[in-house]
Amino acid sequence: MLKYLMFYEDRGLEISYAEGQYVWDSNGLKYIDMHTGHGVAFLGHRNPHVVKALTEQLNKVSIASTSFRVRVREEMLNILSKIVPNSFEYVYLLNSGSEIVDFALKVARKATGRKKIVYFTNSFHGRTFGALSVTSNIRYRRGVEPLLQDTYQAKFNNVDELDKVVDNETAAVIVELIQGEGGVNVASKEFAKAVRARTLETGSILIIDEIQTGFGRTGTTWLFEQYNIVPDILLAGKAIGGGFPVSVAFLPHEIASKLEPGTHGSTYGGNPLACAAVKAATEVLIQDSVPLKAYDKGRELIDLLKKELSGHRIVREIRGAGLMIGIDLRIEPTKTIKCLQNNGLLALKAGVTVLRLLPPYVINRDDIAYAVNVIGKCIEESSS
Repeated sequence: MLKYLMFYEDRGLEISYAEGQYVWDSNGLKYIDMHTGHGVAFLGHRNPHVVKALTEQLNKVSIASTSFRVRVREEMLNILSKIVPNSFEYVYLLNSGSEIVDFALKVARKATGRKKIVYFTNSFHGRTFGALSVTSNIRYRRGVEPLLQDTYQAKFNNVDELDKVVDNETAAVIVELIQGEGGVNVASKEFAKAVRARTLETGSILIIDEIQTGFGRTGTTWLFEQYNIVPDILLAGKAIGGGFPVSVAFLPHEIASKLEPGTHGSTYGGNPLACAAVKAATEVLIQDSVPLKAYDKGRELIDLLKKELSGHRIVREIRGAGLMIGIDLRIEPTKTIKCLQNNGLLALKAGVTVLRLLPPYVINRDDIAYAVNVIGKCIEESSS
């Protein structure tokens, strides 16, 4: 019998059912999900509006090349235009975060005629060759190098280094304003504005990777809004499909106009089911004021965590925005994560020492209170 090739740790849990902010295992035990498939189920598991849209589309047309028109694609484009700045005139869909990062890097080189790509320490943009080339963790890169040439790493949140690294040979700078996998590291406003200013000065393309931070999770539709900057290329994924595998790039006319037919292609990218999922997820985002709810619930969760963990000797810092939260510990968090799972709460790791929480926006006050209590208990047990 075949075995599944595992690259993630087996958590020893068979999930048999999921709904909203909860999952149940094969023994019928219930868990509050703050893992959400690395943030994918931000709108809640099996969001009813998304499920309905997918079911209806499945009964019409499930697959068609983008060479052919389908009504749902036009409907998706219409509603997506309501949640991005007017500077973005084009949308391209692929299937995963890594794919859309590769696409953006390819587009940047094509549009500028330059080769150099700048990324930052503790970044994570994916594990395909292009995305891995701008991911800093050596553990992911070891054994598969050489990767893309002409990629250069700069220090995250270091303004002084930007003038030295980003120059007139730079095609693009790619950045996460909160680094998820890297440790829930938050970009300073000074740094973000300096990156934007330097890319404009050098004619480089600014790519902001909002695959995890975007689509309402951090308290605004897009995190870049909180920094009063706008990227040249915006990348989204995870939550934007409401659980369906899809990623999105938003591009302005001046970049898209430099791409000719055949520049890129994808068998499944932009398929009718993906379009239906993105359309429905965006309708939920708008109609249910998702960013505002994420902001309010995230603030409550962070405030309670700070109160619960204040002065705890192994807690360095609690940071993040909205419902993207990191608890930086003085120990490796695996033991804590296992304790949380044993007490009905699913979470995940970020960086080396960070406990990461990515709950869905439908989480309620009772869930938050329970989670904070369990986190405090498990951190206390882990420190003894």
